[in-house]
Amino acid sequence: MQTKTLDVQGMTCGHCKMSVEGALQKLDGVTAAEVDLGSGKVDVTYDESKVSLENMKAAVEDQGYDVSA
Repeated sequence: MQTKTLDVQGMTCGHCKMSVEGALQKLDGVTAAEVDLGSGKVDVTYDESKVSLENMKAAVEDQGYDVSA
């Protein structure tokens, strides 16, 4: 398992937090996603053999947020 911190712009509320965490946790290989609204950071724990950074970025971007990892 690996942990990666993503920088996500545009998250401002609890709904944003739930959207991003939910989208990431639906990906096969992601075991945990923790959003810190104050910093705009998302800590993701995942199995690098099952999911790529590109998959995670795409899942967050599909929710309407910008990712710079």
